Amino acid sequence: METNGSISNSHESQPSDASDSTNKEKPTEKVVFINHAEIAWQERRREWVGDQSQKSRRAPREPIMSWTATYEDLLLTTEPFQEPIPLAEMVDFLVDIWLEEGLYD
Repeated sequence: METNGSISNSHESQPSDASDSTNKEKPTEKVVFINHAEIAWQERRREWVGDQSQKSRRAPREPIMSWTATYEDLLLTTEPFQEPIPLAEMVDFLVDIWLEEGLYD
């Protein structure tokens, strides 16, 4: 298939008069993108977890479980704890016990 050397691509080196004139006439405007989906998500999250800025920061509490408590102490009694034990405190307690007994690496 032969190509004719005199035919040029219509997109090559043709000035775009229309776009140049619109750029000269119109001042540069900055379009600010507003992410409405993120705003809605943040509002729903605030409804779900509450406004964190309104909550007072509590000082760290003393542990509920005694530092001398053993695993057996917890298993031998059928009485409930005096107050609920936070999950993080119970996990720390169990991990310490398991590390001592070589059950957790």
